[in-house]
Amino acid sequence: MSKPDLLIHTAFKLFYEHGIHAVGVNAILAETGVAKKTLYRHFGSKDALVEAVLIYRDQVFMDWLISRMMAAGEGKSAILALFDALDDWFHDRVDVLLPFKGCFFVKANGAFSNHAVNDLCQKHKQNITSFIQANLVGCSSMLAPSDLAQSISVLKEGAISQAYVAGDLEAAKRAKAMAVALLG
Repeated sequence: MSKPDLLIHTAFKLFYEHGIHAVGVNAILAETGVAKKTLYRHFGSKDALVEAVLIYRDQVFMDWLISRMMAAGEGKSAILALFDALDDWFHDRVDVLLPFKGCFFVKANGAFSNHAVNDLCQKHKQNITSFIQANLVGCSSMLAPSDLAQSISVLKEGAISQAYVAGDLEAAKRAKAMAVALLG
């Protein structure tokens, strides 16, 4: 693995576990064995490393979610597979995402204000909603596709929050039942 990739993977693991502002550059360097000069040569600043970590997490999460939804087919089956995927994540059955510690994008967004990090977090959420909307083919909801996609996204976000904050690991199953009613 290249040094930039090692730094990104390690920083993600530490940020996700402990929080972005709780993890200093020195902790990342100690874990990786990479020199401080090398980190700054590749990223320039901790903020630039955080941005690279968000891009990495977005790619990993989207690849995982898309593959799970596409394996179920399209339309209602794909949308319902989203909630099955979340249930697997909440129960730590998804190695590629690490043990469930809530949504990294929500945490990162809350750690910054008026920053490129906020833009990356918003883009991630918008991409998921767009992907959901693209998979509403054949759904006979009374809602317009854009409204239905937003509603499914709210159910997804609520399930993640409920699982993390309240420790309700069955939240994805309840959200799935609500999605069935919305999908028609």
